[in-house]
Amino acid sequence: MKGLVSTPSAIGLPIGLLAELTHRCPLACPYCSNPVALETRTTELATEDWKRVFSEAAKLGILQVHLSGGEPAARGDLVDLVRHCASVGLYTNLITSGIGVTEKLVHELAEAGLDHIQLSIQDSEAESADKIAGYKGSFAKKQIVAGWIRAAEFPLTINAVMHRANIARSAAMVELAIALGAARVEIAHTQYYGWALPNRAALMPSRAETEIAVAEVEALRQRHRGKIVIDLVIPDYHATYPKACMGGWAKQFINVTPSGKVLPCHASETIPSLEFWTIKEHSLSDIWHSSPAFNAYRGTEWMAEPCRSCDRREIDFGGCRCQAFAILGDASATDPACHRSPHHALMTDIAEADSVGTIGDYVYRRFPARTAS
Repeated sequence: MKGLVSTPSAIGLPIGLLAELTHRCPLACPYCSNPVALETRTTELATEDWKRVFSEAAKLGILQVHLSGGEPAARGDLVDLVRHCASVGLYTNLITSGIGVTEKLVHELAEAGLDHIQLSIQDSEAESADKIAGYKGSFAKKQIVAGWIRAAEFPLTINAVMHRANIARSAAMVELAIALGAARVEIAHTQYYGWALPNRAALMPSRAETEIAVAEVEALRQRHRGKIVIDLVIPDYHATYPKACMGGWAKQFINVTPSGKVLPCHASETIPSLEFWTIKEHSLSDIWHSSPAFNAYRGTEWMAEPCRSCDRREIDFGGCRCQAFAILGDASATDPACHRSPHHALMTDIAEADSVGTIGDYVYRRFPARTAS
């Protein structure tokens, strides 16, 4: 698909960059947003390449960088990268599983200028959390890491991805975050991209379970106002309107993969018609302004009905392009999460069918087994 070359004044500037430093991770979460075809260590950008990305990001006007993975602590140069981001004036947020993080690393990151840490926790009960993560002892380690983070006086966000196995403990996850000294907790219902899509039947909660969980978290938001910020991401499959994915396609954020591919969102590689440029061949500014993938669904001109004439077209921007493709095979269609989509019933039928019965085995997030040469 060919994109249109736009002028900077027409599209504005990004505010955030998600840097997937690596796809390596000790955990095997079945809802991981990384692509099913994980990028290997041999393809990862070198330290100097990432530094150039961050320098270009600062010049482009980006304010914050989210250092993610996989597990970013798997990179031996993490402290060096944080120090470089600080030197060019970027706010840095480390998104970590906690596994592989040491007390020494936490102190080194503080000295390097890291601003914030987001720690994922899979459940409020240890046995369930370890099963979801595919890593025995992960829950206990995360409690220790949270203590190190708070001792170093980092602002702490707890991220909890909710699904059938833990949705009954949504409120307990908020209480756990408070007990760990978090300033913010994200109760994020599973988004069905990456590894979550093949695991959808094992992860999908019922509408009734979802409504109960949302009500409980909303009540806690009122009760704990001023004590902790509670963010709630509701599941698309039980929604009335779609989310404005990434704040609108290529409107606010940039995603860079471990090998240097630059994406409008982390799931956009699932749309086969898109052409992605890499940081090895183009500057970040050129990609933001002129990349075919970034210009494919910018703004509203690409929209068909019912989005084109909808009063919400510049609120949710037609919803998620990747979700439209995953369910309908058409990335330009209205996100079927929207009740105005002619295909909304298909999405609700899928949710109803997937949420019944017992929870099956997970397809755990893992690299393919090596074959003999």
